Amino acid sequence: MILSATVAPSHLPRSTDPITLKREIAIVGNDGMEPLVRALCERYLQIHPDTRFDLTLRGSSTAIRALACDAARVAPMSRAPWAGELAAFRSAKGYAPTGIHIGYTGHGPRAGAKTPPSLYVHKTNPLGGLAMAEVAGIFSSGSPGGDINFWHQLGLAGEWADRRIHLYGLRDDGKYASAFKDAHLSGQAYALHYEALADRRAVIEAVAKDPFGIGCVGWFDAASVSKEVRVLPLSRERGGQTHTPALESVRAGVYPLSAFTSLYFDLAPNTQLQGDLKDYLRLALSDEGQAMVAAMTDTAEGYVPLSPEDLAQERRKLE
Repeated sequence: MILSATVAPSHLPRSTDPITLKREIAIVGNDGMEPLVRALCERYLQIHPDTRFDLTLRGSSTAIRALACDAARVAPMSRAPWAGELAAFRSAKGYAPTGIHIGYTGHGPRAGAKTPPSLYVHKTNPLGGLAMAEVAGIFSSGSPGGDINFWHQLGLAGEWADRRIHLYGLRDDGKYASAFKDAHLSGQAYALHYEALADRRAVIEAVAKDPFGIGCVGWFDAASVSKEVRVLPLSRERGGQTHTPALESVRAGVYPLSAFTSLYFDLAPNTQLQGDLKDYLRLALSDEGQAMVAAMTDTAEGYVPLSPEDLAQERRKLE
């Protein structure tokens, strides 16, 4: 998909940065982000009509690979790069790709939409929530805070007190489960009783049949499979307020498992980002760009603009 412009509105501001990059920007990556990426490109063309965009948006799995082989200058992703993708980029370039977060990937649960990464328990389970340190103790073996194998270790009594926690999730195959392990389990191996299932539906079905189970999946409409499960609220710290991936929590940047909507690019060490690429990234983090993200909050993808704290942090990356 090619986007270009022929007329420049004279009243729009132009960048004062020196132009050291070509005026062509190839963008390869996530397909669900296409409406957002297209909106950013169209607005950029109003300011810089001498730019040409080439969009190839077929999935996050294409993003880092395209950067590594110089087939893209911007790589949109709705998740963090997996370890294998980063390793391939480092092998080609000798350093890691750089990225900025421009929003959060989804909120929920919502009817007919995918819920962001969440932990699920049976609806009869009385557990009120978990701190992320407890999540690590449950799902990993050798957690720094100690392993958690029984429900009574989480304060449950009655029929749960002496029952072992049954763990369900996806295969540790370099994709979602591996990324979850690296990000939230300090890279520790999954517990020996962790049952790796074939897909997200199987995880939800297992928890729906098991009052003593807990499962972890991402970007899935669990209610379309079973009404017998619920999302478990989570907190970053022990004793902290727990949150589900509901819109207000995601928007505030307080849901611990929120994934980011990001734009990755190739920036060699000891070099500075300049020119049209920097201008494009600045647009995505501008108030106008964040309004474009907000315009997608009620869509199926459900992107959410960054919290003020996260937005300030991302803007500092471009200073």
